[in-house]
Amino acid sequence: MTMALPVAAGLGLKPDHVDTILKTRPALGFFEVHAENYMGEGGLPHRQLAAIAEPYPLSLHGVGLSIGGEGDLDRDHLKRLRHLIERYRPASFSEHLAWSTHDSEFFNDLLPLPYTPETLDRVARHVAETQEAVGTRMLLENPSTYLIFAESTIEEIDFLAAISDRTGCGLLLDVNNVMVSAVNHRLDPFAYIDRFPMEKVGEIHLAGYDETEDEAGERLLIDAHASPVLPDVFALYSHMLDRAGPLPTLVEWDNDVPEFPALYAEAKKVEAALARARLASSEAAISRSAA
Repeated sequence: MTMALPVAAGLGLKPDHVDTILKTRPALGFFEVHAENYMGEGGLPHRQLAAIAEPYPLSLHGVGLSIGGEGDLDRDHLKRLRHLIERYRPASFSEHLAWSTHDSEFFNDLLPLPYTPETLDRVARHVAETQEAVGTRMLLENPSTYLIFAESTIEEIDFLAAISDRTGCGLLLDVNNVMVSAVNHRLDPFAYIDRFPMEKVGEIHLAGYDETEDEAGERLLIDAHASPVLPDVFALYSHMLDRAGPLPTLVEWDNDVPEFPALYAEAKKVEAALARARLASSEAAISRSAA
């Protein structure tokens, strides 16, 4: 099954906002839901999601597959994912480049991986298995990180690109994660965007971060999803649009969630940036055809 989101702004679906959304039908391209919140068979969550899925495309975002874990993937979890995908026919399905399980233990955090040939083989095997099990192409998201493993021998961009090349999966570019990781590791986020294989990207994520200091008094960013998209992240997003053109873009706000108008205002900022990118792409195409 081939899926693609509309090139527009989207928001994460919050249960408290469903009534407002259905009454007002805001001009949004799609809504994202976390797969694990809908793995029961019925009840209010599914009634709400079914109502939203009629007028809006869905992006199904997984947080519990532990695709980078050392053990085998959870076959029951994969079956539940396939059931959700067959039930709602989402326009996108994505997971994180991370691990969150060890033996029978489950962790609340999405934990980073060392980028080595061994982990590359494992993640590629798990991605291929996932796509086969759920019956569709998936997108793999770049993580936010707070440390760099000494044993890493592959740069993150090259690691992600290699997984995509081996498995045919797409990539989900989280621009906020790029900013968080770049600041934490004293790297250039714009250079990261310039090297990223944009032709493989099926979705963009934006979010807000929290800021503190590390033991040396340096900036330390936390991927918190509890505030508006900050100006430096939006500037990085604009740079990405200048390079790649418009792409489906989600605003994530998962903690300290405000009333719906505040979320919708964030989406409208994104839609305005996408409109500018569409215009620039059209003008560039006209210029090329006239040359």
